[in-house]
Amino acid sequence: MKFSHACRFGSAVFVALSSLVSAAPNPFALESRQTADSACRNGPFSRACWQSGYSIATDFDNKVPPNGRERVYDLEITNTTMAPDGFERLVMAINGQYPGPTLEANWGDTMVVNVKNSLQHNGTSMHWHGVRMLNSCQHDGVNGVTECPIPPGGTVQYRFRCTQHGTSWYHSHFSAQYGDGIVGALVIHGPASANYDHDLGPMTLTDWFHETVFALNVRALHSTTGPPVADTGLINGTMKGEFGGKYHVATVKKGKKHRLRLINTGIDNNFHVSIDGHNFTVITSDFVPIKPYVTNSISINIGQRYDIIINANQAVGNYWLRADVATNCGRNRNPTNIKSIIRYEGAPDEEPTSQNTITKSIACFDESVAPYAPNQVPQDKFNEAIKRFTMDFNVSTVNGPLIQWLINGSDIRVDWSKPTLEYVQDSNYTFESKMNVFEINEKDAWTFWLVQTVQGDPVNLPHPMHLHTDTVADYYVIGQGSGVWDGSTTELKFNNPPRRDTALLPAGGWLIMGFPADNPGAWLVHCHIPWHVGQGLSWQFLERKDEILDTLGDLSDFNSNCDSWREYWDVPANPNRPYEMDDSGL
Repeated sequence: MKFSHACRFGSAVFVALSSLVSAAPNPFALESRQTADSACRNGPFSRACWQSGYSIATDFDNKVPPNGRERVYDLEITNTTMAPDGFERLVMAINGQYPGPTLEANWGDTMVVNVKNSLQHNGTSMHWHGVRMLNSCQHDGVNGVTECPIPPGGTVQYRFRCTQHGTSWYHSHFSAQYGDGIVGALVIHGPASANYDHDLGPMTLTDWFHETVFALNVRALHSTTGPPVADTGLINGTMKGEFGGKYHVATVKKGKKHRLRLINTGIDNNFHVSIDGHNFTVITSDFVPIKPYVTNSISINIGQRYDIIINANQAVGNYWLRADVATNCGRNRNPTNIKSIIRYEGAPDEEPTSQNTITKSIACFDESVAPYAPNQVPQDKFNEAIKRFTMDFNVSTVNGPLIQWLINGSDIRVDWSKPTLEYVQDSNYTFESKMNVFEINEKDAWTFWLVQTVQGDPVNLPHPMHLHTDTVADYYVIGQGSGVWDGSTTELKFNNPPRRDTALLPAGGWLIMGFPADNPGAWLVHCHIPWHVGQGLSWQFLERKDEILDTLGDLSDFNSNCDSWREYWDVPANPNRPYEMDDSGL
């Protein structure tokens, strides 16, 4: 982006909109009886239950509870100044807060979110990370793909059915914008694969920069010295450091089990999370319930989520929760000082003195998990169906250094004023080459995609690869490894493989993803490191193009927003626009 800070952020403060879900008190309260419920209602001793006919064993790709309630939220994005770690800087806030409000619903509900853009000189959008947009790709929130950006003063309504349950997040998809504050947690209540007493809610983890991420993104695009180094990290939007600030505190009760929903909403850092003196039980990865396992530390890549259960079985006191940075794949000025407090009821209001007694990895990797509801991927379709992408690194020096990540030789570059969905609406399938569009046309056919890193690249980094939910709620991780995949299926996993919406392409290695083509639409796949997607590391699946319009219904809101965006952005309509798009736009 070419801009001045004055163009990117204004000084006005706006009144936040209400985000009430329901007039009823605590609409998401769960049962808390002391004996198992014979009707199998969800409670501390029956978390596997939900309602008649639906439980943790239900495969939510194939079966969803009857339509529930409509949960309506209003979100307004404004410019403000905040000091999350004591250092004051410009922030793009949602309803005046960072992170934005947690959006909650129950499994089977419909969520309706009205997003108003009150930024002076920015478009924006809102993506619902990992949420399955079945027959509704126009609500996926990706400018240049499924919508035009929301112009200043504009409002867009997003609507989606909560067919999954678990923990996720929402964020802007307008260049690197979410790193400046446009992010919040999203919780869909449902059954769980282990029992617990209390839900502590979401805990967002991120690396944090004292300069705006928009400014840093420009430098990352044109720097040959590597990406910017984060100044610190935040947990639930706060951290104590040299400039002040405070630690986030989560309160637990002795003898009780507590669910904590960990979300990596970061920019460039993978976190290894542990709690001094406590093991914990892991029950979900991304939106997928898994077979529970006990550990003392967990690796969370950018975009990923893990729900854990903490058994408060230690002496009453204060304990550090530590989110240490995986330093062999990301940099931070305080890699081992990103912490929050787990405080037992009755403990003094003071910082912990607990010590870390475990040795953590400094590498980026995915946890080994097994979905609770098993699925079999058809191996007999694999060899004939697999297609290949090459991922490469390049430095263009035509007009000074420009860092590029390439898919099949092309860095992506979308057109904010003409998204992919508009091409579909016009029955125009002659896409610009930089759009990186790949078609999938056979209905419900299994597809397999190998992403292979070109060997010998000077930059050897892992990439958390996120598939926007074109298909079943996630993709199947058939295999991943270092070096070059040798073509052998011996080590690949077809019997109940991990299912994720974000999985790691190892440094210098390969990743094989598989899914059936069961949801017509335009769907983005990208590295979730904003520097990398801004430098081009992304492509699009255009799935069953001839059926897309029949599934989407009325697109008048889509067209109206694009008209408003073009009126704001396009030359000659706006010859004095304050900046140009010089990254991928995503």
